[in-house]
Amino acid sequence: MDYDSVLEALFERHRSVQNAGFSADAYKPGLEQMEDYAAFLGNPQDSFPSVHVAGTNGKGSVCSLIARALALKGYGTGLYTSPHLVDFRERIKIVRAGGYELIPKEAVADYLGRFDREGLSFFEVTTGMAFKWFASLPVDWAVIETGLGGRLDSTNIITPRISIITSIGLDHCALLGNTRAEIAAEKAGIFKSGVPALVWGRDPETSPVFESVAARVGAPLYYAEDFPMPEADTALFDLAGPCLLQNLRTVWAALSILHETPESPLALRDAARKTGFRGRWETLLEKPLTICDIGHNPPALEANFGQLERLRGSGPSRRPLLVVYGAMADKDVDSIAGLMPPDASLFLVAPRTPRAMAVKDLALKLKKLNFTESGTVPEGVSAALSRASGLAGSDPVVYIGGSTFVVAEAISYLESI
Repeated sequence: MDYDSVLEALFERHRSVQNAGFSADAYKPGLEQMEDYAAFLGNPQDSFPSVHVAGTNGKGSVCSLIARALALKGYGTGLYTSPHLVDFRERIKIVRAGGYELIPKEAVADYLGRFDREGLSFFEVTTGMAFKWFASLPVDWAVIETGLGGRLDSTNIITPRISIITSIGLDHCALLGNTRAEIAAEKAGIFKSGVPALVWGRDPETSPVFESVAARVGAPLYYAEDFPMPEADTALFDLAGPCLLQNLRTVWAALSILHETPESPLALRDAARKTGFRGRWETLLEKPLTICDIGHNPPALEANFGQLERLRGSGPSRRPLLVVYGAMADKDVDSIAGLMPPDASLFLVAPRTPRAMAVKDLALKLKKLNFTESGTVPEGVSAALSRASGLAGSDPVVYIGGSTFVVAEAISYLESI
């Protein structure tokens, strides 16, 4: 079978959380089945040193920055992240000093033809694929992002050289816990005996949890805020999101612990481009300035809207903001509505997935805001850009987000016109 047929079969046989949500057949927490599958594959995860990264927000950015730093040291570095936006192979890459390579289509087809098994989750299959491909190259390092949580995540069969937690916020509460302390306990499940554990900073709600888990398993615990980092102009980085400085300092601390720091943080300024990391505060157009971001939970959106407010400025020269927004049906839009700038023009959309919240339902939840019922993502993007073009001289900002699916469709649409 060719690559497209094999990939179609993969999505049919193993429902993904990205498409099916956290249904029983798509989300299978626990490590026993993954450990058994890894043994069937020959335990490839044991053949390379790794970095393990969990967190509510920022983990993808931290993974990409670390992969870039290790590549600049001359290491061929495997990078496993999720979800993908346009191409399934975005999940599994090798990063080198000159750039990145996606897992070849032939490798995907060969793997699925030889190693696919009934009863596995989509994430278990893709995790096994990443580990097997990294081992076959072989890579010098691998940077591994958790899918959800940490303790029961399929990636948690690795014993890394360092375990990192980027941030703790309220997201996926039905699965991980209703408080930040409960969620921290799930994330801290990636701590391993004798392996340095790094979290961003001290917090009265989560620090006691991290300290308790680290002490119980025998993991040396570090706080990234304790590591000095040389000054760097964050405006020069292509990962220019609102949490860049926190993520960068976390990366610098991790590299310091691993004794792999670059000469300057500025060496990582092109990490997104050199690792193929998309959809995180990514500029899609310069005129009008059009930014997309897959952040969808309240902490991420609060940070994003705060960054947009700073970008807009104040006074007579304040820039108009146009937001293309869509959400999944299970999202708590009510808690997000209050974060949106009240003077923004909203273009409500429903991406092409059964999980999407219908535009009319979204409109009902956002009825106090200034919105246009746009329909599909291309319709919403087109309407926002058309409105922006009519604001001549006002230098508007267009923001696209609320869901991975919205961002993925927006990227595909804008790159097709």
